[in-house]
Amino acid sequence: MRLLIVSRHGHSLLNARHLVNGDPAHDLGLSPLGVEQAETLAGQLAGIALDLVVVSEFRRAQQTAELAVSGRTAPTVVDPGLNDVRIGELEGKTVDDYRAWKAEHERGDPFPGGESLDDAAGRYGAAFARILERPEASILCVCHEIPVRYLVNAAGGSHDLDHPLHDVPNATPYVFDAAGLERGVKRLRPI
Repeated sequence: MRLLIVSRHGHSLLNARHLVNGDPAHDLGLSPLGVEQAETLAGQLAGIALDLVVVSEFRRAQQTAELAVSGRTAPTVVDPGLNDVRIGELEGKTVDDYRAWKAEHERGDPFPGGESLDDAAGRYGAAFARILERPEASILCVCHEIPVRYLVNAAGGSHDLDHPLHDVPNATPYVFDAAGLERGVKRLRPI
């Protein structure tokens, strides 16, 4: 791998309803705004040859990738390691419910019936390590806000995976060379 472009999916129907979703079986896909964002992403990527697309199991990520590479022949690989955080009993709750739970707990505390943010970070590190080992030169990865945030911050050397980048815009590309991706992977995997 020489070039990795990572993007959060486009705005989803669940984003529009301010509901959290960590189970791909409950994903409703992109909103009309999300479709527009994915089409804009396609324009941003038009001048880049892509050899492979890697996505999570979520419909919103897969739809974004399909629109972003429309008309291209790059194969797609689904990697469950890139799935959104498994939030267990918070599935389908409001974003405010999710934030309230997070405010009262540490990163190492698992969501009730789900995983911890630290466990998710390790899972993301392993998934990005698999991408780093791929033979394809130029790869697009479409996943979710948290893995994008963690990778950007980890690659930049931050000791806080949630900062300085926190709010990751939908369908916005972040570019990594192999060295940058390797820095991010090393920071994420031990967690």
